[in-house]
Amino acid sequence: MTFENNKAIYEQMADRLCDEIIAQTYKADDRIPSVREYAVTLQVNTNTAVKAYELLAREQIIYNKRGMGYFVSAGAREQIMLARRKTFCQQTLPSLFREMQLLGITMEEVVQEYKSKAQS
Repeated sequence: MTFENNKAIYEQMADRLCDEIIAQTYKADDRIPSVREYAVTLQVNTNTAVKAYELLAREQIIYNKRGMGYFVSAGAREQIMLARRKTFCQQTLPSLFREMQLLGITMEEVVQEYKSKAQS
């Protein structure tokens, strides 16, 4: 995984795990990789992975079964999607529309570009 400089690595790791939950790689009550396994997979320090798991546990996206590992919480996928939709609507869309307006790009052009990319 390539990490960006604009966000802490543990937050990017948590985001990646959330992406995997949204994609249903891991479903409710599925066991996720151990902290060590995930750290090795992403080639990061184990302490960084611990911080990512602690963040997700605080947000009730995952839970720990002592001696068994971490599991995906019931409703985690919906919770993640709701939070991301809110962020998208409050942060991404306003910035996108502002840029479109500055560049004189219409919604029709965006749709047309998307359709042409989807067909190729």
